[in-house]
Amino acid sequence: MPGRQLSGVRVLDMSRVLAGPLAGQMLGDLGAEVIKVERPGVGDESRFYGPPFFEDDADRTDLESAIFLAANRNKKGIAVDFTRSEGQALLRRLVAASDVLIENYKVGTLAKYGLDYASLKEVNPRLVYCSVTGYGQTGPERERPGYDAIFQAEGGLMHSIGHPDGQPGDGPMRVGFSAVDVVTSLYADIAIIAALYRRDANGGSGEHIDLSLLESCVALMSHHAMHYLMSGQLPVRRGNMAGGGGVPAGMYPCAQGTSIVITVGNDAQYRRFCDLIGRPDLAVDPRFAVNQARAANREAMGQALREVFATAPASEWQRRLAAGGIAVGQVNDLSQVFENPQVRARGARVQADHHSGKSLSMVGNPIHFANDPIEGYRAPPRYAEHTVDVLRDVLALDDAQVEALVRDGVVGSRP
Repeated sequence: MPGRQLSGVRVLDMSRVLAGPLAGQMLGDLGAEVIKVERPGVGDESRFYGPPFFEDDADRTDLESAIFLAANRNKKGIAVDFTRSEGQALLRRLVAASDVLIENYKVGTLAKYGLDYASLKEVNPRLVYCSVTGYGQTGPERERPGYDAIFQAEGGLMHSIGHPDGQPGDGPMRVGFSAVDVVTSLYADIAIIAALYRRDANGGSGEHIDLSLLESCVALMSHHAMHYLMSGQLPVRRGNMAGGGGVPAGMYPCAQGTSIVITVGNDAQYRRFCDLIGRPDLAVDPRFAVNQARAANREAMGQALREVFATAPASEWQRRLAAGGIAVGQVNDLSQVFENPQVRARGARVQADHHSGKSLSMVGNPIHFANDPIEGYRAPPRYAEHTVDVLRDVLALDDAQVEALVRDGVVGSRP
């Protein structure tokens, strides 16, 4: 079973695609009862964001894309049509019995159906209501739509990534995965847990959390943003070479088509590093002897090291440098990542029983609790898999009431 840190907390996850569902998934990993609310007949659109889809020979009507499976484990799945008054009434009853609601609809959408925070706090004053939108609930652009790549562009992330100007392939570059969605989900979880703590520790009321992907991206810029705020200078794109701290730091191609990344943090490490790579002369070269000089002569330093590292494969350099206490890592593809002995030892790849009878591989939660570990995972729900169970168990509806709701199309259910 998942962890028990949030046991007793019930979450209505009305979000779709990635940032909101990831936030709900984390709460589910930590033991909350998370009820994913989807639209009848449609579901979460990310179910269809493929290929790849999980292969289920028994039922190909249940498409489950990789992105959907990545963000929806440890949840129950129901389908409710909130555009109808009967569906709104059901959701209000669920809200009355819940602690948290997560939604990522465009600003004003849920208010049209009486499902905004102002309306629902009258139903449950203790409700923690988390709104995740592109631009936030206020400001001149609050109604604009957007996806991860848009916020990487507008939030400064793309401008800070890429090859240096004047080099082949120069210019801004996006992070390959949906980094803004992921970091926004973590901010959402921090805010939700903080609001729950304040509510329960101080006997207070609920909270409306207003979280935007744009601001999350700006916050993700961290020390790069601080560099600009202090100096007024834009950070320089350095490709795979680090821009601050110790020098040398970055990626170096090695023999046999491999590469390593190193970070040499101070002058003492640098002298040891030079001995380990068989170039003690670089330690006394006045261009490189101290970190400030190495930073000023990055290109010359990089050329010297590229010549050295090209003489052996990355595995040999990693063995040699790691033995000498230098921070070093090979550049791995995902097949190598999941075969890495340390990754395997930490349980980063986990299995869940899929409804098809097959085993579903997933990325494990990286949080390790000593006293109350996360020990298991439930596969993401099939579309409307738990509608009937939730209506019976949470709202105490009888069979006739449930059958009428299904028949009238207010809720979706499985045959």
